[in-house]
Amino acid sequence: MAITKEIKQYQNLINGRLLTSSDDRTMDAINPATGDVWAKIPLSTIEDVDAAVTAARTAFPKWAALSAGERAEYLRRIANVLDTYGQELAELETKDNGWVIRETIYGLIPVLKQIWYDAAGAASVASRGETVPLGPTSFGYTIREPLGVVLGIIPWNAPLFTFTLKAAYALAAGNTVIIKPSELAAVGSLRYGEILAEILPPGVLNVISGLGSEIGDSLVAHKGVNRVSLTGSGRTARAIVQSTARDPKPLTLELGGKSPNIVFEDADLNKAAEGITTNGIFTGNAGQICVGGSRILIQQSIFDEMLTLMKAKTLEPLKLGDTMDFTSTMGPIANQAQYEKVCSYIDLGVQEGGKIIFGGRYGGEVLLPGQPQFSNGYWVEPTLIQVDKNSYRICQEEIFGPVAVVIPFETEEEAIEIANDTAYGLGAGVWTTNLGRAQRMIKSLESGNVWVNTYRRVGVELPFGGFKESGFGKDSILENTREKACVIEIG
Repeated sequence: MAITKEIKQYQNLINGRLLTSSDDRTMDAINPATGDVWAKIPLSTIEDVDAAVTAARTAFPKWAALSAGERAEYLRRIANVLDTYGQELAELETKDNGWVIRETIYGLIPVLKQIWYDAAGAASVASRGETVPLGPTSFGYTIREPLGVVLGIIPWNAPLFTFTLKAAYALAAGNTVIIKPSELAAVGSLRYGEILAEILPPGVLNVISGLGSEIGDSLVAHKGVNRVSLTGSGRTARAIVQSTARDPKPLTLELGGKSPNIVFEDADLNKAAEGITTNGIFTGNAGQICVGGSRILIQQSIFDEMLTLMKAKTLEPLKLGDTMDFTSTMGPIANQAQYEKVCSYIDLGVQEGGKIIFGGRYGGEVLLPGQPQFSNGYWVEPTLIQVDKNSYRICQEEIFGPVAVVIPFETEEEAIEIANDTAYGLGAGVWTTNLGRAQRMIKSLESGNVWVNTYRRVGVELPFGGFKESGFGKDSILENTREKACVIEIG
């Protein structure tokens, strides 16, 4: 007799209570490594939106009235509780979007703790203002106040990270928060909310899942929401901008990228080869990262040598398969729609005239030795495509998967021209031992983040955001406040 494994249904968090959607509809959560249903999430309604906003607005006055120190203590308690629940959350994240377990446990969870601690330390900054001399009898000063209800819309590729980034600093500044996770990877966020509800007062944090087409617009346009912070696609960003045109509110938009990773002939080539492959694009979550270095620019004099090194650095340690196995190095594409998109771009790259240096296989063609149970997952090999010009679609459009193009260049000026020849401006990498060149490149690159002799090195102490179509704004403590100018006449 076959044993049917129970599929757990997760719930929304509204006003400190765990609730199903108002009409009890649910959606299946799919494990991208296997293609199997493993959990269910609520498909929320407009009624659920109104309930979440009402809860957040009701909780706001008391939360905002707490001292910075009192709010900071709550945030430190959250950081500390991750010691207890970190492994559970890491496993949920891995099942939800295919990010390999060794990265979610050893990389992701410690970063979440750092963010909560940093937000706790920044809480006192949120209320600081400045004194401004206006004359012998006039006293001018500024104060900062929380905005009210902050809506965080988070993507499927890194739900727990973006959840934490959007919630921690908003809460530290005295706002209450609503998190809307992607319906394609919401389980970890719903459980995260459940854990945090044991610490925070009711209504201070609310988490509701559902289709963007059904509840996204209602959340964004709701008059009870005072700020919207999105990490997602340009298409979603344009919809948000249009939705808030009649009722303006502060927006933070962290969108896509087509980041250049540039290697000069004077670089440490071994270090660069690892930085632009394993760390830059062929990561544990299969290159599904907004700052993935998907355009690799290599100086012509070292081009062939770097191709050999890059192939070795990518393929020798590669192990695809069980994402819960600590020896697996890269996971699958997170969902079927994205899988089909990535596969189509590999085919397009060849049609445009690109040459596959390694990889290129997907689906049933991917070799998963001794692991037949994963043959139905959304698997794509790390793929490097050599091209001779930057105008191809695979060089201009975000693929969001383990696919990179490699382009040769001759001079520093040519590298800058190619690097900036894109609609995006989120991240850029430079590999050189020439300090003067490093400084020139930093100044010339149109990117919100530039790394030299490293890549994807982010820290809670640094702002993160993009230029051009990569968005604007930061999920910082001050962007979660409003500044008020005050004048007192004492003459």
